[in-house]
Amino acid sequence: MDIALVYLLLIGFGILVYVLLDGFSLGVGIISPLLNNPEDKGIAMKSLAHLWDSNQTWLVFGGVVLFVAFPVVYAHVLSNLYIPIILMLIALIFRGVAFEFRFKADSSRKWWDISFAIGCTLATFCQGLILGALVGDMSSPKTMDDPVQWLTPFSIHTGIALVVGYALLGACWLIRKTENGLQQRVKELAKVLLVAMLFFMAMVSVEMLLEQPKIAERWLDWPTSLWLAPMPILTVYFAYKLWSLLNDNKEPGLKPLAYVMGLFSTAFAGLVAGIFPYIIPGRLTIWEAIAPDKSVYFTLVGILIFIPIIIAYNVYNYKTFSGKTSIKDGY
Repeated sequence: MDIALVYLLLIGFGILVYVLLDGFSLGVGIISPLLNNPEDKGIAMKSLAHLWDSNQTWLVFGGVVLFVAFPVVYAHVLSNLYIPIILMLIALIFRGVAFEFRFKADSSRKWWDISFAIGCTLATFCQGLILGALVGDMSSPKTMDDPVQWLTPFSIHTGIALVVGYALLGACWLIRKTENGLQQRVKELAKVLLVAMLFFMAMVSVEMLLEQPKIAERWLDWPTSLWLAPMPILTVYFAYKLWSLLNDNKEPGLKPLAYVMGLFSTAFAGLVAGIFPYIIPGRLTIWEAIAPDKSVYFTLVGILIFIPIIIAYNVYNYKTFSGKTSIKDGY
């Protein structure tokens, strides 16, 4: 068994699930200043009250697995990206505190609304900065001893792109959880965000192809490009289906959220396909970075026990609170 590949798949699974689940939680906060009134903001936050903290479990999961399986990578990433990581964690704290205090506050409620919005937006932007800094270093001749330059035009673009993408996830979540005027408001907002997300996806993709020859070679050379062709095709398909739903007056249910999650999944798959087999793009492969066998096989037992439990809990949680959200009783 290729244990390095197994752990790469586990980390990839954890990151993707985190992005999809906490992505819409953060996205609701990003778009919350655009909602019409305090009641609408209250409904938006109530729709997340039962799950925002459990969604963050996948961020912890990804960090722990990275620390166990690829300790060199863990040390390299944290030491080089210390500032955006710390800012992200501080922002997530602000987001969590805002949940607890907003519903108890009276005169200070508007400040907790601001805290919620800023915390979600800053955390998302920092995640995009981290991604852009690592991927933008793909073709660098630097060694593992050299630092990662985390603040670049490309990393800023990926930060903005992720903010827009999470905002679209949040809007599609609220389409499912709300009704009447608020639902119509977020549907109109989702249309704008979909166009913006496709624009930034295209811009970041072109930048990667122009600035990263290794990624361009994999995507543009025949016959490798044939195997990767389904990803942009699926992106167009998901975007078309989402746009059609947003223009339909029928109750869309979970379909808009599912299609935007499909967009994120194809983008994530395309990114992995571009940088594989590197765990630190351009510098270190998964086989060079993997920890000793005794550590990774011992930890794998616990991971395989943990994953079904947390998945079962999440399924039960989402099923129990699957209805529409109201300001009076929550559900």
